[in-house]
Amino acid sequence: MIVTAPPPHGHVRIELEEADKLQVLHPKAIIAFRGPPGAREDRFMDVAGVYRKRKWIRSRIQGPSEFLLGLPPGCGLEAVALPEDSDLLFDFRHIVFYSDGMAMKTRIHKLKTAWITRELTRMRFTGPGTLGILTAGGLASMKLSEELPLYVDTASLVAFPESAEVKLAVYGNPLATQHMNVQWELKGRGSVLVQTGSLDPGLVEPLQRDGFLRRTLRELLPFGGVYIK
Repeated sequence: MIVTAPPPHGHVRIELEEADKLQVLHPKAIIAFRGPPGAREDRFMDVAGVYRKRKWIRSRIQGPSEFLLGLPPGCGLEAVALPEDSDLLFDFRHIVFYSDGMAMKTRIHKLKTAWITRELTRMRFTGPGTLGILTAGGLASMKLSEELPLYVDTASLVAFPESAEVKLAVYGNPLATQHMNVQWELKGRGSVLVQTGSLDPGLVEPLQRDGFLRRTLRELLPFGGVYIK
């Protein structure tokens, strides 16, 4: 299987060999397909899948074939190979496709972890196989330590090991703790997956070169919208 996402993101091309089979959880995202018509077979999701993904239909696509997946603006798709012994727990909302034959299991958090994460369940996939993960921006992997905690913005955390120790925490001085999103403190073995698209509008505003004074002059002066760019 070959996954190609040419910049800028907006679509991803997936080429399947004869032995490849994928389960696509967002059939309407398939915007172009080349291959035998019978290579695509849509099926109803089981009850658990409907509940988790809020979707009724999934597509099973086999090779040899190729297709394009349309992506939301600003989003990318990363293909992640999972080994047989992976214990990563995924936010199911990020999963676009997975290799046919991989097993999905709903893992119920311990009460303490569920209270911290505000999540009752996450999904664990049994490999080997490949997951297609939808992200805001790219996808980065960071190793965990059993001694030194890793703090991750909860809105950016895509997956973490089931064995990890999870706490709700902040870090830095008092001013820093007042100006950060909710963080999870993680310790343990393995790695976490983090989407890297920034959620801070303050990074974009300076690039627009449209400060308060400039906007005010444009509105107040005659023909301000023409002369003040």
